[in-house]
Amino acid sequence: MDTSAVPDLRFPIGHPVLPDETLDRGARTAYIAQIALLPDQVRAAVTGLTPVQLDTPYRPGGWTVRQVIHHLPDSHMNSYVRFKLALTEEVPTISPYEEQLWAELPDSQATPVAVSLALLEALHIRWTFLLRNLTDAQWQRTFYHPGSKRTFTLDQALVLYAWHGRHHLAHIGNLVHREGWRR
Repeated sequence: MDTSAVPDLRFPIGHPVLPDETLDRGARTAYIAQIALLPDQVRAAVTGLTPVQLDTPYRPGGWTVRQVIHHLPDSHMNSYVRFKLALTEEVPTISPYEEQLWAELPDSQATPVAVSLALLEALHIRWTFLLRNLTDAQWQRTFYHPGSKRTFTLDQALVLYAWHGRHHLAHIGNLVHREGWRR
């Protein structure tokens, strides 16, 4: 069977590609805009979905839409803290977290999505304010991720989390499209 035509539902926009070079101001502005727009995009993607639809996995064996919605602020809060640590400490070692286990906790299973949408919106307001006010030198500050055994610049972390938002937005959008829900 030719699997080249079968889309990878886990990575609908592909894997992240992190820059090795310093981003220029225009590239940073574009990535920051993606982060700033994400809460509204996610809210629009799930508006009108029923509880049954919210509890539908975006792929076989994958998280439900509800879990994806709750995962976004969990993940982005961790990223926001990593940015702040990198800005205030010398190459801090960040604390990874077990995202799969977090997604199985009661708050990720049953909390109304409106709660996480509001949290994502408030978090992204704070985060984008910080991002828009960093100096070129601050973008080169780093943190160490022991899970991936690598050091990230804040430029790379910006690209990664802009991708992360688009990645999960595509999970939701592709499911809505495949199932023929609204639109």
